[in-house]
Amino acid sequence: MDPSNQKHFSAVDYVVFALLLAASVGIGLYYALSGGRQRTTQEFLMADRSMRCLPVSLSLIASFQSAVAIIGVPAEIYTHGTQYWFIGCAYILGLLIPAHVFIPLLYRLKLSSAYQYLELRFSKVVRICGTLTFIFQMVIYMGVCVYTPAFALNAATGFQLWGTVLITGLVCTLYTTLGGLKAVIWTDVFQTLVMFAGQIAVIIVGVERTGGMSEVWRKVKEGNRLSGLDLNPDPTERHTFWTLGVGGVFLMLSLYGVNQAQVQRYLSARTEKEAVKSCYMVFPSLQLALGLSCIMGLVMFARYCGEDFSEKLGSSSRDAMVIYFVMDMLQGLPGLPGLFVACLFSAALSTISSAFNSLATVTMEDLIKPHFPSMSEERATLVSKALATSYGLLCLAMAYLTHLMGDSVLLVALKIFGMVGGPILGLFCLGMFFPWANSKGAVAGLGAGLVGAFWVGIGSIVTRSSGAKRLPPSCHINTTAAFQTAIGNVTSRPTGLHRFYSLSYMWYAGFSCLIVILVGLTVSFLTGPMKEGEATPGTVYPLLGKLLFFLPKHRKKNVCCVTPLRPAIPSPQGPHSHKESNGTASGQHTPSQQQTERLLPDADSRVIEYETAV
Repeated sequence: MDPSNQKHFSAVDYVVFALLLAASVGIGLYYALSGGRQRTTQEFLMADRSMRCLPVSLSLIASFQSAVAIIGVPAEIYTHGTQYWFIGCAYILGLLIPAHVFIPLLYRLKLSSAYQYLELRFSKVVRICGTLTFIFQMVIYMGVCVYTPAFALNAATGFQLWGTVLITGLVCTLYTTLGGLKAVIWTDVFQTLVMFAGQIAVIIVGVERTGGMSEVWRKVKEGNRLSGLDLNPDPTERHTFWTLGVGGVFLMLSLYGVNQAQVQRYLSARTEKEAVKSCYMVFPSLQLALGLSCIMGLVMFARYCGEDFSEKLGSSSRDAMVIYFVMDMLQGLPGLPGLFVACLFSAALSTISSAFNSLATVTMEDLIKPHFPSMSEERATLVSKALATSYGLLCLAMAYLTHLMGDSVLLVALKIFGMVGGPILGLFCLGMFFPWANSKGAVAGLGAGLVGAFWVGIGSIVTRSSGAKRLPPSCHINTTAAFQTAIGNVTSRPTGLHRFYSLSYMWYAGFSCLIVILVGLTVSFLTGPMKEGEATPGTVYPLLGKLLFFLPKHRKKNVCCVTPLRPAIPSPQGPHSHKESNGTASGQHTPSQQQTERLLPDADSRVIEYETAV
């Protein structure tokens, strides 16, 4: 039976799907009515800094593993083969570096917003620029996240597309506004489990209906969908080991190192050790999620041999093939179609709720509180909830723009993170690793990075230079024809400016990050570089001091910051005992510590301990 003619759920599917939405709202209501009832910004935005590593790690997974990945990765594997799987190599450094560099530095400053760091390190202008860039990035990305599951539900049930967009946005806005960050994290835990269950169900049924694992393996092997290690160093090649394994590291750092949605989870942990541990726990789960998505794409290929049936669902997007496959596989199995669509909505809701909460946090902490320092705690919490609601409605509007774009949702999402997340990563790297960088260099670098990233990104969209050739839609590839296709691809490579626009989208984050650092350092040296003593203590990571370990200490002190970070003081009395000693061991305040007190309220809980190199 053609699944395109079977566009409806059974009663069991509706029950499964409704239970997911009800459970998500129920968690929000529970945290709205329990504990401190979300009456303070500390509880609403930071979960009282009381979370343990397991829920934080599952929330970190859910925040990244959105419906975009569940739909986009299988479609990518189905169309282009398994080369994309090598992005798993980037997860290693992409999580190790945040665990040992970004988390210790940011956690010990006891910030609520990652962008408060930019004011400590540079100035208020840099902080506002970083905050506005992040807001721009997340609002656009949320449009993609809201649209993807709504499109899936429309294809699977025939519901009106914009009705489902509205349901997605409103449910998510409701439990985020009611329950704050605790509700977001615990719904993420629940939704992560549903997400994995939905993917596993589809794979098991798909393998069984295709003829077993041996038949799936035979077809994907004969269909040339198993990609080897491509070591081509050409940065214009869409997917190679270098673009995915190295370029992907910058993409992961922009997500897990400096993105407020992730940093907010680290900062909500009870201790720094719990925050670091949660980052380690993300790695195996991300690899599992990537593996499930890739296997699903291979099972799809074994079923359809690369044919495109997306038009039967009224769409020209290759992402629709994933929905077609799911409905084809799960026909006649009551509850499973509902489980998979619930899986998509789980992934989407977790990502969207994370964004709403983080957007409300940065807007309150970076744009509103500095101008209204005397605002009462009750009013600040009310404004934070209103902000979460407002961003929810704004993202519904952005979903309409996603509908107008023709690219794969995976490609759109990764381009957004590369074009906007890359410059933000560069800004943080400039501040953390280069003690000479000043605020003028930071602003100039961020501006140059954004211009460079959008120049390449928009150029590739206009000229369609970043697209990849589809592999032939057949389970039996003719070797001669495949060789002739490869030769044709080599001889038809673009030249000049078109070649520049052909830069792989996986390099966008690294390219724009490098521009920010180079321009930032150049402008800083031209306008007068900062001296080490002028930087607020704890805002510079001694990277160069560690890299230049072979130099004598007095030489290192002349060329770089050598002030190491000491392990954070444990908090034996639980999450509410964050207060650290005010001042140095002798009770005296240095000028830099006084600067910290001026920049951030409650400085007694935010001054980082440090020790001077001997």
